[in-house]
Amino acid sequence: MAGPHLQQPSFLLATLKADCVNKPFAQRCHDLETVIEEFPAKELHSIFPWLVESIFGSLDGIIVGWNLRCLQGRTNPTEYSVALDFLDPSGPMMKLVYKLQAEEYRYDFPVSYLPGPVKASIQEQVLPECSLYYNKVQFPSSGGLGLNLALNPFEYYMFYFAISLITQKNSPIAHHISPSNSAYFILVDTYLKCFLPTEGSVLPPPSSNPGGAIPSPTPRSPAVPFNSYGMHHTSLLKRHIAHQPSVNADPASQEIWRSETLLQIFVEMWLHHYSLEMYQKMQSPHVKLEVLHYRLSISSKHHGSPAQSSYQALHAYQESFKPTEEHVLVVRLLVKHLHAFSNSLKPEPLSPSAHSHTASPLEEFKRVVIPRFVQQKLYIFLQHCFGHWPLDASFRAVLEMWLSYLQPWRYAPEKPPQTTELLPRSVSEKWAAFIQENLLMYTKLFVGFLNRALRTDLVSPKNALMVFRVAKVFAQPNLAEMILKGEQLFLEPELVMPHRQHRLFMTPTLSGSFFSSWPPTITDASFKVKSHVYSLEGQDFQYKQMFGTEVRNLVLKLAQLICQAQQTAKSISDHSAETSASHSFFPWFKFTPSEMNGSYTGNDLDEIGQDSIKKTDEYLEKALEYLCQIFKLNEAQLTQMMMKCGTAQDENGKKQLPDCIESEDGLILTPLGRYQMINGLRRFEVQYQGDTELQPIRSYENATLVRLLFRLSSALNERFADQMDVLCSREDFVGRFCRYHLTNPHIIQKIRYSPVLKDRTNQNWGPRISLRFLASYRTLISLLMMYFIASWFYIGPVGCTFIILLGYFLYAIIMTFFYEGWKPHEH
Repeated sequence: MAGPHLQQPSFLLATLKADCVNKPFAQRCHDLETVIEEFPAKELHSIFPWLVESIFGSLDGIIVGWNLRCLQGRTNPTEYSVALDFLDPSGPMMKLVYKLQAEEYRYDFPVSYLPGPVKASIQEQVLPECSLYYNKVQFPSSGGLGLNLALNPFEYYMFYFAISLITQKNSPIAHHISPSNSAYFILVDTYLKCFLPTEGSVLPPPSSNPGGAIPSPTPRSPAVPFNSYGMHHTSLLKRHIAHQPSVNADPASQEIWRSETLLQIFVEMWLHHYSLEMYQKMQSPHVKLEVLHYRLSISSKHHGSPAQSSYQALHAYQESFKPTEEHVLVVRLLVKHLHAFSNSLKPEPLSPSAHSHTASPLEEFKRVVIPRFVQQKLYIFLQHCFGHWPLDASFRAVLEMWLSYLQPWRYAPEKPPQTTELLPRSVSEKWAAFIQENLLMYTKLFVGFLNRALRTDLVSPKNALMVFRVAKVFAQPNLAEMILKGEQLFLEPELVMPHRQHRLFMTPTLSGSFFSSWPPTITDASFKVKSHVYSLEGQDFQYKQMFGTEVRNLVLKLAQLICQAQQTAKSISDHSAETSASHSFFPWFKFTPSEMNGSYTGNDLDEIGQDSIKKTDEYLEKALEYLCQIFKLNEAQLTQMMMKCGTAQDENGKKQLPDCIESEDGLILTPLGRYQMINGLRRFEVQYQGDTELQPIRSYENATLVRLLFRLSSALNERFADQMDVLCSREDFVGRFCRYHLTNPHIIQKIRYSPVLKDRTNQNWGPRISLRFLASYRTLISLLMMYFIASWFYIGPVGCTFIILLGYFLYAIIMTFFYEGWKPHEH
């Protein structure tokens, strides 16, 4: 490739685009690395937006790019390793980012592709409560369309990287691909470890000038006056810039601005999707008033600004957001790393004055990273998932992400003693502050999970496993007591609680630094809990106690449902065992009464097998045990509940009626009963009680054969009725044989006790021949198979028929010896 002085930017871009079509992937990346090393930033500036889009795909999802979400080392090892090396924090792509960063280039990112709440607020000229957008919003030039964010190269690159998880969610993904093994997932983990290190500090960016450093982004004047959401959040970076004469004089500022920017972009792109109601609940009262005044001014007079109307903005807030399982797995990775990052905070020195002089910006960032950046948006993201995720086993990804956030001690550097590995690890008292400051994460979301569990089929092993996982986590020693203590602190009477004072913890002041808004020492634990709850749910929030009566009743309902699911799994297991034990060849040709009446519906466990039924029983048994530990359930209550489940069964112990109440009009289903019927857990025993020969034609029967065979059997019964009566009245073996084959014991028993059925003037309820089973498709197929086998062994159709009849006759003789049927002379 020719030297830089012979190349024009347009020619360079055209050459690279042609290479994308003509050269293999590894060769293209090698050429790009050469271009990044040799060309100056002025010429690389024009190809940077195209390169970012060609890697991560377009914002509208049409261009897939490198498809990092589907790229795995197991299927494409060469492309996988080349892509990771090229996009590594110390790789060619980041070198290009820092090269352009040094020249302070800016790139436009459309506001229309931001999450719905952010997009709508910016279009209404109300700046979001995030320093990421401060002084970056620009109106287009005359004739332009839409608003844009003016981003530096690092921000532009990370915006595209983060939002590709959302915009590319509809790209085809093979079923065998594991999201946790994809190149995208590995890159997220790599960037988190690089820019949010648990040990040491962030590596300085490479510099194209020896001895020089890449400057941090400098504050820019706003392109248009914006209303701020209350007191604007000042970033950690601006704190150091404000007190340093030269940015390059303080390396810590460069360490912080990349870490904070990366985290803010990840949180904004992955967690900032929810409804207008949720969005307004997050804002302070005076911000809601500002928005209201702005909307009133829009409706009262015409503005020439390109801001959206209030009606259009409302629909922008109400975007349809359905996170994928891959999305949730990436968020869980972020949560786990942030726990490890914040837990790597060095112990505070004994002297407060020493702390103020020696604590690095990264250490202060660790101290507030979760409550400041993640807690609020993650809480609303989880609420959205709990309320909108389908009631199936895919909810396991959301569940594990939630449980990861609830257990920061799992990611603490200290390890449990070896002697306590077999015993449940007790939660240390040092985590009490975290639990209290995240009370709603434990209590309200637990209630949300209870409501989901009550609507799921717990007979399924995957659903039973989810209930077991939640119960096991909350049953950790000392955890329930600390949650109860947090509730007690919240319910303490308010002594001094000024209006909107709870916003202190969420809204730093504009005049001070990021940390100046946080009180240096807070001794009132009750105030901290109230501040957490009110900042997430608003001042008028009606708190529902996790250990209160209402939630306890939900837990009892769940315990009852667990008992019912255990009984259902047991009945399915017994039915499967009986079916396999009684399976033989000749009964397969003849329908049993349960088959004809459809009294058994089956379950997915029939196909899964006995091992899964055993796992379901184990999960439910342990979950019930853990729930008893958490909520101190009385053993007498559980015993009574188990007895109630047992009495609902019939004499065979297999079938239970749906939950219902008696009224003047008969049985009325309760909501629990409707749930049981919809999910197939229980059903009413609705059986055909008339003449079995006159049942409606079933889907597995040939309608023409049913009608023809009915006419044939009716003619035979009419012709030989007296002879069959005489044969069935005999007390010897012939009589028992005929009663076994020519009578229906179920119908005869009803005739004996029903005066209506005893009237045989209109129906022939006596001994008769039934040929309807020959109209079944499976009977016809089996006969064809038998004749095919007979022809294969040169037996012939006549010989095959003789063998079938002989075998059936022998089987009938054996069954006759064990048959105790109705005897006509008995009364």
